[in-house]
Amino acid sequence: MKAIETASLTKYYKKERGIADVSLSVETGDFFGFIGPNGAGKSTTIRTLLGFITQTGGTARVLGMDNVKEKRNILEKVGYLPSENSFYRGMRVFEILKLSQSLRRKDCTARAKELCERLELDTSRKVEELSFGNRKKVGIVCAMQHDPLLYILDEPTSGLDPLMQREFYSILKECNERGATVFLSSHVLSEVARYCKSAAVIKDGRILACDKVERLGHTGVKRVTLRGVSVMPVISGARDIKNENESTSFLYSGDIKALLSKLSEVSFDDIIIADPDLEEVFMHYYAKEEGR
Repeated sequence: MKAIETASLTKYYKKERGIADVSLSVETGDFFGFIGPNGAGKSTTIRTLLGFITQTGGTARVLGMDNVKEKRNILEKVGYLPSENSFYRGMRVFEILKLSQSLRRKDCTARAKELCERLELDTSRKVEELSFGNRKKVGIVCAMQHDPLLYILDEPTSGLDPLMQREFYSILKECNERGATVFLSSHVLSEVARYCKSAAVIKDGRILACDKVERLGHTGVKRVTLRGVSVMPVISGARDIKNENESTSFLYSGDIKALLSKLSEVSFDDIIIADPDLEEVFMHYYAKEEGR
């Protein structure tokens, strides 16, 4: 059984595009990153998956269940964190956590206490007194305290300081190692590269690529760095040229032998040819889509 499976999932708001023909397959037990900038369609995809908004076309199954016909059963087994949290004013954190537990008819007291301690969340404070980051922590505990089979998290680390981000991902990794599936949207590519096993790239509501994270980097593009180069020659296929710290680097897509032949015409001290980082891979897919 797939944790998440969609086929041509589409959502339009009248004539405005939400998402179009989104086809995803997320294996049970995966740690999956959903990559894209604001407005790419990440939140629309997630809300459609969970039945909060109704798709215009296509199908989606979550934990083997239809997202429309079996929405209630899905929500019982999923831990969902929206990109922005909203809570009842006047309530203290511990009251919000108890309310969340009661809605699920499950005693999560011990797990909630552990999560609050690890995230350094003061449960005695009223929600309106909390910073954005601490409100995010409340949402995280609500999403995780019942130990769901599937975590669907929309921009989960926005507002968290670096130490809390690291602790949050440590918790998620532990859940994943126990068999839970993690699906999170993010525009922080370093997070996806560090923690996710698989990922999909979305732009303007359409999936550009979907694969294992390490395979997404195999685009045929290399980052070439020259140190102590005297004069940089004109190289066909070179782009994103950067000059810093007496080094010149560029992205290169083409024949490596042709590149080395061209570079043999100039003087330099050292050369490094490596795979680009995930951010550069991400931009590669966007540039390819735009025909550049």
